[in-house]
Amino acid sequence: MHDSRQVLLWAALAIILSYLAARFGGALILRPQMVSPLWLGNVVLVSMMVLLPRRLWLVVFLSGLAGFSLYDLQQHTPIQPLIWLILSNAVEVLVGAFCLRRCFHGVPQLNSVRNLAKYAFFGVFLAPFVGAFLGALSSRNYWASWKLAFFSEALGFLTLLPAIIGWARELSSWTKRPRKFYLEALGLLAALVVLCNLVLAASGKASLPAVLYSLVPLLLWSSLRFGLTGVSTSMIAVAFVSIWGAVHGRGPFTENGQSTDVLSLQLFLVFAATPFMFLAVLVEERQGAENELRESEERFRLAAQAGKMFAYEWDARTDALVRSEESGQILGIDASTSVTGMQILARVHPDDREMLASAIASLSPEKPALEIKYRMVRPDGTVVWVGRSSRAHFDAQGKMIRVVGMVADITERKMVEEALSRLSRRLIEAQEQDRTRIARELHDDLGQRMALLQIGLEQMEHETSGLSFVAREQLRNVVGIASELSSDLHSLSHQLHPVKLDLQGLVAAMGSLCGEVSKQHSVEVTFTHHDVPEHIREDVALCLFRVAQEALRNVVKHSSAEHASVELAGDGDEIHLCITDWGAGFSAESVGRKGGLGLISMEERLRLVQGAFSIESDSLRGTRINARVPNAAVATDLKPSGQ
Repeated sequence: MHDSRQVLLWAALAIILSYLAARFGGALILRPQMVSPLWLGNVVLVSMMVLLPRRLWLVVFLSGLAGFSLYDLQQHTPIQPLIWLILSNAVEVLVGAFCLRRCFHGVPQLNSVRNLAKYAFFGVFLAPFVGAFLGALSSRNYWASWKLAFFSEALGFLTLLPAIIGWARELSSWTKRPRKFYLEALGLLAALVVLCNLVLAASGKASLPAVLYSLVPLLLWSSLRFGLTGVSTSMIAVAFVSIWGAVHGRGPFTENGQSTDVLSLQLFLVFAATPFMFLAVLVEERQGAENELRESEERFRLAAQAGKMFAYEWDARTDALVRSEESGQILGIDASTSVTGMQILARVHPDDREMLASAIASLSPEKPALEIKYRMVRPDGTVVWVGRSSRAHFDAQGKMIRVVGMVADITERKMVEEALSRLSRRLIEAQEQDRTRIARELHDDLGQRMALLQIGLEQMEHETSGLSFVAREQLRNVVGIASELSSDLHSLSHQLHPVKLDLQGLVAAMGSLCGEVSKQHSVEVTFTHHDVPEHIREDVALCLFRVAQEALRNVVKHSSAEHASVELAGDGDEIHLCITDWGAGFSAESVGRKGGLGLISMEERLRLVQGAFSIESDSLRGTRINARVPNAAVATDLKPSGQ
């Protein structure tokens, strides 16, 4: 019921508006030509259709044509011209409505030059062209009638339809605008109507055409202050006053008060409206871009505040530093205070200053990006960790011009990382302590008891000559099992805690590990070493041993390789461990999805001693694991490595 009432309401409104628009056009008919320079009926109907849902189009379309026909019948228009007029109106309205809705995917948004150009083609040119092509058939002088009809329709599409769309778009914001906005708009419109009456509707023909330029300041005012809606509304007022003056034989377009140059009047209005409408759209487009930029900057500012970061730009030639206001909260230096790059560098923690300066000096056109973490000392003495992402720009000669980037406060993240690192260290230390305790119990208690059991069984085997052959074989099997169990206990104790690592050092323990793996499994492991430091810190030695142990365990379990190699080397300021196999490789991503706890354990152990960890794996060439520990982690006053 509600939908039916809505349909009837829109149908009635379409009939009324179309009829009134037709009467308005009839009131502007110029004599003796008997033509209207401005026909708004089709424009009103197209405006309704582009603003309403498509389910109402048929009702509005037929109702609008009924309103046109009612006016034509009242004017006693002959049947044949009436048919051509109805047909031309129908085709023009359908072409205009369908093309505009399809081109703009909805209500036309005339907020850019590109959109205005599309509207000018489909609305101002194509629809009036088709309508005039059919409508001129109702006249005896086809081309003269076509020319006047085309410009009368085009002028309506150029001025009224953008105004209607603008009014509809701004309807919701009318109550939110300040009172002075409406006072200014009314003042502009009143001044324009008065001036148009003096210039375009004064008695007799204007003697000075230059007087027409007096309208320019007011049209500029409407374009710059009120946009496309304002200038189109202003042009409607200009068109109405100028045509009304011509109807009554007044203004610059009449000849001796008897006839009107209709085409000159239409061309004047078209060429007066077009540049100011494009100017208004340019202004709106720029304002829209500025608003988007302002919103983007606001979003960036909020994101920077939430993420505790700031943007900066450093001029390498002048050492001037420009930074966003969020820097004050991070660095403790007010953003309005002028600082240089050297002054900021002086605030870097002394232990990190050389690292940062070297990183900046290493930037080049080939490698302009910089990712680095370091500490800053605030004026109050507190220390903050920052993460810096920068990009350097260079001139044609390769000389650095400026550096731009972001600096984020990562103090909380570093605190969490350090807490996790301490927790990981304690867990690994607790694990090693438990391994050492269990290994000692296996070796000193169970191992000793198994050795005594094995000795007792061997003595029993030699002293029980009265047993049968079957019983002696069973006893011999039990002795073999006890011997294997004792050996397995010894091997398990060694895996849990390599005593040789404590007694003889890393090289000896590593060699023993490779020998045991080769002996116990069908994998030949080659161990090489060179330039290994004489003294290595205990936790570093244990870390490298565990990495090799876990890597060889993975070789045996997953790679199906027949040969593997372990290389331990001192390489300048670091120790390098490389484990290579020539078996089946793997995908690091697939291992990550399945868990990969062994790899995670190796990486975590190395991280605790400031080491680096990398994996190279290929399904055809096998796997290579590289572990590097910096020389800073190597002590010179501890146990020998056993080299």
